[in-house]
Amino acid sequence: MANKVKQIHDFGQSIWLDFIDRKIIFSGELKRLVEEDGVRGVTSNPAIFEKAISSSADYDADITELSKSDKTDEEIFFGLAIADIKLACDLLRPVYDQDVVGADGYVSLEVSPFLALDTEGTISQARELWKAVDKKNVMIKIPGTQPGLAAIREAISDGININVTLLFGLERYEAVTEAYISGLEQRAANGLPVNHIASVASFFLSRIDVLVDPLLDANGLGDLKGEVAIASAKKAYAIYKRVFSTDRWKILAEKGAVPQRLLWASTSSKNPAFKDTKYVEALIGPDTVNTIPMDTLEAFRDHGDPASRLEDDLDTATQVMEKIKAAGIDIDAITEQLEQEGIDKFNKPFQKLLEAIAEQKTKIS
Repeated sequence: MANKVKQIHDFGQSIWLDFIDRKIIFSGELKRLVEEDGVRGVTSNPAIFEKAISSSADYDADITELSKSDKTDEEIFFGLAIADIKLACDLLRPVYDQDVVGADGYVSLEVSPFLALDTEGTISQARELWKAVDKKNVMIKIPGTQPGLAAIREAISDGININVTLLFGLERYEAVTEAYISGLEQRAANGLPVNHIASVASFFLSRIDVLVDPLLDANGLGDLKGEVAIASAKKAYAIYKRVFSTDRWKILAEKGAVPQRLLWASTSSKNPAFKDTKYVEALIGPDTVNTIPMDTLEAFRDHGDPASRLEDDLDTATQVMEKIKAAGIDIDAITEQLEQEGIDKFNKPFQKLLEAIAEQKTKIS
């Protein structure tokens, strides 16, 4: 029987794994996922690393060793994370080298979540992490906050692969495409190559429905529960197709630039009433990425239904967005709230992670 996860690639979408730890690398599990399920990339975030480091003894020896220097707790964390990211990059390098070089095979490492609203700090750390990992197939994650836009543009002009994270709203997504394109234009104007620079824009989905669905019930729109995030994603894809087909873009494409793909994130169903593969199935379509946690990947392998649906019912997506607006549901305010909550959701585990490292240091002092 054909592997259902691997079949998604037949429709032009790449599946990346939203998880990393040392066990999955050293056990051969990640290699198996690449070979058998067709996983074509890996994403990480502070919450993922917090869980990996706090729930395992795999990192204790390295923490002990790094603690012998005068490194801060944050520097120790990035020392641990960079080691894992390098290993994963090497493991995914054959995917990076396939077919069109650089189409996939990326591993993402995020700047400190404490820098989410700090433009200059983000630029500086993005450069440091890019240099420290020193792999062509690493992506540095930068939040798509308002202060993050200038950092994204600057990092792209530096030739750094960027995964723009924490996107919820359509207006901000379009601003991110502008940051990417203007960064490439700046680079080209400096006489530097724009080929082999890759970027994805990570649109977070299920969290939108978590906030919106109770409001739908309150406004007599209960039949739209679970549909607003998907409608938003389809509208984002329409923006993607428009932005990356303009004459302005074609000038960069002639120089070898590739579009900044949309990446669907937060695609595990938060509502137990929904099918656990709902957000994966609805958004399969060409030239996109879906990064999924292990349990969602395993669920799709078991009972997923692979088919290209991203461009189905586009009129319905428009109607959904119009209906919620007519009901007085302010989607812009909701996406702004989600961005703030998203920053907090990464800040808290990162703080917890630094505290765990500090505690580990006290045990060996």
